Amino acid sequence: HCSFEMFNLPCLYVMCTTYGWVYILLKISELLCFHCCLHQSIWFYDLKTETAPLVVVVSTTGTGDPPDTARKFVKEIQNKTLPVDFFAHLRYGLLGLGDSEYTYFCNGGKVIDKRLQELGARHFYDTGHADDCVGLELVVEPWIAGLWAALTEHFQSNRGQEEISRVLPRASHISLRTDQMKPELLHLESQVELLRVDDSGRKDSEVLQQNTVNSGQSSALIEDFEASLIRSVPPLSQASLNVPALPPDYLQVHLQESLCQEKSQTSVTSVDPIFQVPISKAVQLTTNDAIKTTLLIELDISKSDFPYQPGDAFNVICPNSDSEVQNLLERLQLADKREYCVLLNIKADTKKKGAALPQHVPEGCSLQFILTWCLEIRALPKKAFLRALVDYTSNSAEKRRLQELCSKQGAADYSRFVRDACACLLDLLLAFPSCQPPLGLLLEHLPKLQPRPYSCASSSLFHPGKLHFVFNTVEFLSNTTTVVLRKGVCTGWLATLVDSFLQPNTHVSCEDSEKALSPKISISPRTTNSFHLPNDLSAPIIMVGPGTGIAPFIGFLQHREKLQEQHPDGNFGAMWLFFGCRHKDRDYLFREELRHFLKQGILTHLKVCFSRDAPVGQEETPAKYVQDNIQLHGKQVARILLHENGYIYVCGDAKNMAKDVNDALVEIISREAGVEKLEAMKTLATLKEEKRYLQDIWS
Repeated sequence: HCSFEMFNLPCLYVMCTTYGWVYILLKISELLCFHCCLHQSIWFYDLKTETAPLVVVVSTTGTGDPPDTARKFVKEIQNKTLPVDFFAHLRYGLLGLGDSEYTYFCNGGKVIDKRLQELGARHFYDTGHADDCVGLELVVEPWIAGLWAALTEHFQSNRGQEEISRVLPRASHISLRTDQMKPELLHLESQVELLRVDDSGRKDSEVLQQNTVNSGQSSALIEDFEASLIRSVPPLSQASLNVPALPPDYLQVHLQESLCQEKSQTSVTSVDPIFQVPISKAVQLTTNDAIKTTLLIELDISKSDFPYQPGDAFNVICPNSDSEVQNLLERLQLADKREYCVLLNIKADTKKKGAALPQHVPEGCSLQFILTWCLEIRALPKKAFLRALVDYTSNSAEKRRLQELCSKQGAADYSRFVRDACACLLDLLLAFPSCQPPLGLLLEHLPKLQPRPYSCASSSLFHPGKLHFVFNTVEFLSNTTTVVLRKGVCTGWLATLVDSFLQPNTHVSCEDSEKALSPKISISPRTTNSFHLPNDLSAPIIMVGPGTGIAPFIGFLQHREKLQEQHPDGNFGAMWLFFGCRHKDRDYLFREELRHFLKQGILTHLKVCFSRDAPVGQEETPAKYVQDNIQLHGKQVARILLHENGYIYVCGDAKNMAKDVNDALVEIISREAGVEKLEAMKTLATLKEEKRYLQDIWS
């Protein structure tokens, strides 16, 4: 990683901000050494003159923005005064990382790619777009594999075979090809070992012929079963497998039976500053028979320097479930050592290049603390983790199944039984009882436990010294080997914290409860965004927020009410709210508050729809979803956005709602402005650039 000075980047330029994508850095570590050997001591170079190839790996954050660490670089290359041949000398390859559940898929990479092209740079290798929705590895692995062939061709054409021969020995175990291919068509031979496994447990470097099941009876027995996490069926169960190379281990762990230093949960996060604030009130906003339970929590920030404005978000630092930590300790046979101090060192003989101690694991703290506050034990196990678990599995059938799940041939099973099933490490360890991984392996592969972001649902003008936020208590069935009801890591913890003083559908403050003292939680501010009320108070705004997506708009309305009280003669623009929920009588959040804002004239238009309620006494079918209601009021929406310099805010689900709302807006603009849909899409893109089409969405 690098700091982004003006065009001053390392020869392999990597931007990656999401912890789930860090494994990509491991896979290209050898590529770093291969490329850097061309530059020996030159660790940084100037893109204005550099002719060596540039490799960019870039994620996407927010609503299609580049990661925070790349924003300065992107701003610099967006300078309109740069000549069109500014990067005419530059050759590059780019891998974009994104999630197609969001509207602006891989936009961080697309912005950089497009601008480099506009400034004269050319590809030496085709761009790849990896989708976390279906599995990054489907694009990442072949893209990295093909990168070797593209680099070889580039050096052959630009530097001659002699220099190639000098640098290739460092990567002599990699199979290189000189034909350039598109990322989606590339083979994985250059990054995975061709491993055909049998039950002998021989080393990865050997190429073994998979034993074929010859017995008709055995085949019949296999076919009688359905595939599951622990069992495969033909043809996978009889296939030869391409298994990834074993990631080198690098951590040496010592458990010391001594008194550990007392640690606060604030010591495990790099976010600064951290505030410990008490919960002053908890409200259940839904009825007990609602499909989802929605809670509002009020925090007392009166003694903290925690300024915020409506539309901001903040982080909640949360622990893993006590019961899940206990179950994991017992499965690892470490329950009796939970209070031992964990001491970490880098193995002297490790083959991992650039090995470093994990920064999210504090020194001298207990095993219990690390598993509770430091590691994302619910994280989806990556294929590299599965591959590492193989070597600590003694049962041949279990070993084979783990090999299948991390293999190229087992990609569909991995997606179905690990990825889609939201399997975690504990699920795997319970499913494969002969697997006994050491603690060091977990510390190497489990990512940092991330704080959870929430939108502010209040205004500091309306509630001085208080901060509100709203969430659904997440519950889901984990059905890997046995059916287990799990709760969201953070929402489950918060619901437990307030359970003793929470009464359904009533406002009960923590101070009124005799059952518990005010519990405290740790919070931190998030990077300032643009999801705020417009500076021009006369500008009309449209708010779209079904379900808990209404949270920031409650803050907007509270803020506007106070502003209108302070400026009774002010010119305030219209405020539209499109809200939706399942049932009018079960989960209509903030119903009384919205009626109040409507009565006071703060909210000028309230459009509500109920997706699960049957229409009563109406000839026409009412709108079912917020996008339907937006369509019904398309003329007004188009007028506000196209002729009145209005703003539109969308908050909530990215997977369906945000996309459907975007599609509805395209149709409305196309219809009302009389333009083709492509032109309507360009209009929306312009609104986004002008910060008049803003999204706060999540999947």
